Amino acid sequence: MDKVNITINGKSLSVASDTTVLLAAREAGIDIPSLCYLKDINEIAACRVCVVEADVKGVPMRNLPASCVLAVQEGMNIRTNTPKVRRAVRKNVELILANHNCECLTCLRNGTCELQKLCSELSIEIIPYRGEKRKPVFDDLSHSIVRDSSKCILCGRCISVCRDVQGIGVLDFTNRGFHTEVAPAFDFSMRDVNCTFCGQCIISCPVAALHEKTYLDQVWAAIDDPDKFVIVQTAPAVRASLGEEFGLPVGTPVTGKMVAALRRIGFDRVFDTNFSADLTILEEGTELLNRVKNGGTLPMITSCSPGWIRYCEINYPDFLDNLSTCKSPQQMFGALVKTYYAEKFGIDPDKIVSVSVMPCTSKKTEAKREEMNVDGRADVDIALTTRELGDLIKQARLNFNALPEEEPDSILGEYTGAGVIFGATGGVMEAALRTVADILSGKDLKDIEYQDVRGLGGVKEASVILPIDGVDTEIKVAVAHGTANAAKVLEAVRSGEKNYHFIEVMACPGGCVNGGGQSYVSAKDRLDVNPKINRANALYSEDERQVLRKSHENPEVQKLYADYLIEPNGHLSHKLLHTHYHQRDTYCQE
Repeated sequence: MDKVNITINGKSLSVASDTTVLLAAREAGIDIPSLCYLKDINEIAACRVCVVEADVKGVPMRNLPASCVLAVQEGMNIRTNTPKVRRAVRKNVELILANHNCECLTCLRNGTCELQKLCSELSIEIIPYRGEKRKPVFDDLSHSIVRDSSKCILCGRCISVCRDVQGIGVLDFTNRGFHTEVAPAFDFSMRDVNCTFCGQCIISCPVAALHEKTYLDQVWAAIDDPDKFVIVQTAPAVRASLGEEFGLPVGTPVTGKMVAALRRIGFDRVFDTNFSADLTILEEGTELLNRVKNGGTLPMITSCSPGWIRYCEINYPDFLDNLSTCKSPQQMFGALVKTYYAEKFGIDPDKIVSVSVMPCTSKKTEAKREEMNVDGRADVDIALTTRELGDLIKQARLNFNALPEEEPDSILGEYTGAGVIFGATGGVMEAALRTVADILSGKDLKDIEYQDVRGLGGVKEASVILPIDGVDTEIKVAVAHGTANAAKVLEAVRSGEKNYHFIEVMACPGGCVNGGGQSYVSAKDRLDVNPKINRANALYSEDERQVLRKSHENPEVQKLYADYLIEPNGHLSHKLLHTHYHQRDTYCQE
């Protein structure tokens, strides 16, 4: 790649010609502040906090250019810390604060707010500009996402990630001038537009203008009620992010400490959603084989991601028959807790409170879907995010990093490596292939790592030769993460350009490890670390440490079928573990 010679704060550098001043400075160890910038997602110079002074071969550039969109040039001389720059940055931040709800002590983002951190770095102690503020809008009608316009700084990050990464475009700038705000069209509630509740807007927002709807009070009320039996399940990706809430590096696996914390909080039983991830593979894999053998609707598409399901219901209803009828692992687990587990231990299912901890904000809405119940009892009563679990642990005054390593409770707690990797894009596909290949070949295959479906490619394809009814058959699969990539795959299938047997879709880029409920990673930190990669690596490393790495080898799943369900896709399985989906209008309620 071509290089250019520049100078930053008197330091001579040779940098790639296609980089920006902001990134060139970062490489040189010089920190230029920013707010609206989000690498590869939002580079629009809206906040004017990253301004610099610059000249090219002695010719000064007009005004103070924003470094996030300023391309380097040969002979460019940049100054990032002159009095003029410092005054401009400070004034721009003060102007942002003038229209901001500064109730920081009671804000959900207190301590993780990027605006708050910048104010601290700039030693801003008072807000010199006082006057009229925009009329605030507080929208909490959705089960998943709350929008608070009083905290919005108009950075545009949420707009860019929703429109350009997810391909949905629920949010945009509305009105003009002083009255500009970020909102859905016609100021609809987030509940009533084609939002998938994936929460990518939340983890992109530098403040708390968008955040999850929290249910911590309901959890504490259930735990404190002696008449309730409160169980909790934790999703695969949670263990790869929860440690970040307590200062551990991004992607540090904390499975054992997480279990220990949940016990000390007061949950009656602590289980692992990895168990029902293994169960999902048995149900979904059997469903796929039945479709392939019996001429069922193909390609079959996974149904684990509720954000993806909602996206399909709204935008691609002609593919609803392609969706697996399996509930997600969260819902399967909840259904079994109030039936199989309740019967086995003589617990009144009406006294069970089923709590899940998920990396996903859309799981909150999934838990409230009317289809997600058995005999009128909701499968899952309360769905929390990874961040909410972090808050729960802090409220319980636990020293998380000092906790011992503990194992989840039995019966619904044992899992294989295949269940763990559900949290990474391609993980569901790889887990399914491990089991389907064994079942069809009748062998315990040792080559079980399907590298073609791993990684962060937007759409990944693979094919495997499997013996079906004695005939070697090529099974073509695809993996897509992020709804924009899912749309590409579906359009290719619809046009006849592509022909697959099985498709895995995750609504969030990178899969659940990058879900909207995961720990916040600031824009600045994302320049140095990719949470999708680090967290996925944590899951794959745990998979490698497991003695059992195929879902059908899980002895507790085997016992569940032997004692209760009888067989995958059987009558009782369909009652408890399967569901249906339906077309939704573009503007619709949950």
